[in-house]
Amino acid sequence: MCTKMSFLFLLITPLLFTSQLAADSLSGLIEIKDWKVPWEGRPRDPFVASSGKVWFCGQSGNYIASFDPLTDKFKKYVVPEGSHPHNLIVDAQGFVWYAGNQNAHIGKLDPASGKIIQFPMPDEIKDPHTLVFDQNNDIWFTAQHSNVIAHLATKTGKVRFVKAKTSRSRPYGIKMDQKNKPWEVLVGTNKFAAVDPVSFEISEFELPRKGARPRRLEIAADNNIWYVDYADGFLGQYNATTQKFNEWKMPSGSKSSPFMAQLSMHTSGCGLQKLANTPTNL
Repeated sequence: MCTKMSFLFLLITPLLFTSQLAADSLSGLIEIKDWKVPWEGRPRDPFVASSGKVWFCGQSGNYIASFDPLTDKFKKYVVPEGSHPHNLIVDAQGFVWYAGNQNAHIGKLDPASGKIIQFPMPDEIKDPHTLVFDQNNDIWFTAQHSNVIAHLATKTGKVRFVKAKTSRSRPYGIKMDQKNKPWEVLVGTNKFAAVDPVSFEISEFELPRKGARPRRLEIAADNNIWYVDYADGFLGQYNATTQKFNEWKMPSGSKSSPFMAQLSMHTSGCGLQKLANTPTNL
């Protein structure tokens, strides 16, 4: 019999899985395998598609690429000049959507043909950052230095957006809850936010500590919000129903610099897949 369980993975530092210290401390607990990316360019933000392929951005190299764990083969796709993609997601049809972080567009790649369709941003949005699908297969995304949270209708290309209430709050990570509402962390502040998907009204929520700087978040099936505090080294939980916080300090404190958390639904006895994100390896 299979039992559903939730696992929360933390990426403590970008080099966690490539450091010898980490490898030594984890040996005997799990098997670690990495693959050298054939190209430079700061590979980041891996996404596992339903096909099993791992897609990732080469941000400074201006490409996106795929990796097939079954064949150990990589494939590279060059994106429009100056895009510098920061993040990508893959839809149910296998199309890859990426954030053109430095030339104000969201791109849709057809891996079969290599063709890219560009969806331009309004003047107020200069830097699409992190993307997430909603329940309608449209895309919500953050734009960090534009200080906005936005919505892209994938069938029409229409973009709607709302400015964060706090200036220079730098919207960063974004996830959808079970009610199809997007939640965002504001890495320039000690806050995160939520946007009403109908009215586009934005609400901001202040973390318990002034020095906190949340970077990424995850939302569990019970709508509890998990986040990491990159500045002070905390793992936190926010209950949207009770509006209460719980926080746990990392053993290394501020030196841990937790970058992101990954919540994975696992069916016990049916296999578990886990992926690590590093600057130069997969």
